[in-house]
Amino acid sequence: MANFAKPDVPRFSVDVYQNEYLPEGGREVNAIVTVTATGGGTIGKGPGAAAAGRRPSAAVAVMVDCSGSMDYPPTKMRHARDATAAAVDTLRDGTHFAVIGGTHVATEVYPGGGRLAVAGPATREEAKRALRRLSAGGGTAIGTWLRLADRLLASADVTLRHGVLLTDGRNEHESPDDLRAALDACAGRFTCDARGVGTDWEVKEVTAIASALLGTADIVAVPAGLAADFTRMMETAMGKEVADVALRVWTPVGTAIRFVKQVAPAVEDLTGRRTEAGPRAGDYPTGSWGDESRDYHLCVEVPPAGLGREMLAARVSLVVPGPDGTAQNLGAQGLVRAVWTDDMTASTAISPQVAHYTGQAELAQVIKQGLDLRKVGDFDGATAKLGRAVQLASASGNADTAKLLAKVVDVVDAATGTVRLKTRVAEADEMTLETRSTKTVRVKK
Repeated sequence: MANFAKPDVPRFSVDVYQNEYLPEGGREVNAIVTVTATGGGTIGKGPGAAAAGRRPSAAVAVMVDCSGSMDYPPTKMRHARDATAAAVDTLRDGTHFAVIGGTHVATEVYPGGGRLAVAGPATREEAKRALRRLSAGGGTAIGTWLRLADRLLASADVTLRHGVLLTDGRNEHESPDDLRAALDACAGRFTCDARGVGTDWEVKEVTAIASALLGTADIVAVPAGLAADFTRMMETAMGKEVADVALRVWTPVGTAIRFVKQVAPAVEDLTGRRTEAGPRAGDYPTGSWGDESRDYHLCVEVPPAGLGREMLAARVSLVVPGPDGTAQNLGAQGLVRAVWTDDMTASTAISPQVAHYTGQAELAQVIKQGLDLRKVGDFDGATAKLGRAVQLASASGNADTAKLLAKVVDVVDAATGTVRLKTRVAEADEMTLETRSTKTVRVKK
């Protein structure tokens, strides 16, 4: 384990958990890499925080769905206005910000003129007055909202750029390709949390937005819960200290990366997001960090070797963009090893951390498969997949997911995964399970 620290930013550390022993001819090395940032979240948060000047500069764009469906019921639009006002109140002094109204076009609600406001008592009140004029009408083209947010956020010379997106409906006024192109254009330029309110939106659309932009996705089934959710989201955003952190993985000649996945606090496959970083090295984006810890599952294929041989299978480090555009190494490093042995007890043992997160990744997968099968009427297949999900959630102690599953299936025996599909399931319960299916519990070390 190694770590790195600078004044007023988190100290990063890397820990590696694995069973490095392989049988003769063994080629697959698995490791859980825990990255922890500590010591950066000790400064006061919120408006008027005395030490706000010591925090990195930040810009935030809040995108509020103003399509016609937000008027059904009318209280939905009111709660969206109240939630956005709560988010504005949570901004710390000095944060650059804008509010965008989203329909089939994107409109600058505040401050307007292609610019950002700077948070302070006066601009917060101005923004809240502007929010009172928001009304529902029009269609939904989320890609246009994201592109406007990108232009506004890029106009500020800041360290951290973040978006918050709220929608209540499906993205019906642009093609899936248009939305994907917008996400591709915005990826790496700002992070974004996405929320679906009510039950008329598409889970896969909202989770895809959060995934592409390295943010969180969730459902707010009851609009009255929006203000509390927006406040929590903004508090988390205001707690970020370092932007654009990448996991750099170096491997020696003859090895190949099979996959790199974030496995806690949620499952996110990063394998396809690799950017080359010199000979034998690649960077995997992790977004912005405050005081927090995340786990990653690294799987490496190594060349077979004789008994008693050992090798460095991978070296994991953390980098951020430096002032001159080149990567700056944060100094935190972890080593993944491979050792070939004829000790069957050693070579067949599975690291508890690897076993746990392999199960958590499978849990997320079978929930999605089960819900998809249920939607197309394959009830036997859905029962089998969701039964396996109940079994995995029970075995790993994922109580939150177990509770969500119990709203979709009747659990006969959690240990064996014996379940019955419920005849009637509230749409909000099914969407909540689907949206939160990737959330994991940490392994007990």
